[in-house]
Amino acid sequence: MKNILLIEDDTGIAQYICSNLEKSNYHITHAAEASNGLKTALSQPWSCILLDRMLPVEVDGLDILKALRALGNSTPVIIVSALEKIDERILCLKAGADDYLPKPFFINELEARLEAVMRRSNLSQAPLSHAMQIGNLHVDLITHTVYREKEKILLNPREFKLLAYLIKNAGQTVTRAMVLENVWDYDFQPETNIIDVHISHLRQKIDEKGAPSLIRTIRGVGYSIDAPAP
Repeated sequence: MKNILLIEDDTGIAQYICSNLEKSNYHITHAAEASNGLKTALSQPWSCILLDRMLPVEVDGLDILKALRALGNSTPVIIVSALEKIDERILCLKAGADDYLPKPFFINELEARLEAVMRRSNLSQAPLSHAMQIGNLHVDLITHTVYREKEKILLNPREFKLLAYLIKNAGQTVTRAMVLENVWDYDFQPETNIIDVHISHLRQKIDEKGAPSLIRTIRGVGYSIDAPAP
């Protein structure tokens, strides 16, 4: 069960998030006030906390985040905020946030970010491995080598970083914004088709002739990498 705590004072936004995430089999607990939100956050384990940055009280979202981390609580936290400036994002990430999603947002991007931070949390609790595999594609994070069966595939550094990011989130949809942030370190949408070009080059190199592409384009959302069906 994916138990999510939502700390959000805006009733309309809270209803929008709860109704849509529950359709995707999330169990949502909503706390509308900062004081109750912190108490609830500490009351039980959560898969992730969605935390509004600006709450209409003296204690805001950033204060709650700092309190959680000061108490040693490592639950993944996604800050959801109307504040879009890069300094604000940096402030929250340095305070211990795992991700930052500006308002307004599409619910499918929120779901994608939820899956990504929960996946990273699960991986951090598991034994670390430098080897990853999708189908017959093998990727070594230490040597930066890629093989399909015994055939070595040559990738440039950016292509390798893109492939590694997709595989780390295998089976999940990553948005274009997430790819830009994690592969290109961009916090904005450039006026180019840079991602499409690199995805195309990557497909040409890692896909087997006559077989479906490992990388799927999710129209209007982003990308996903999956093992081919048997």
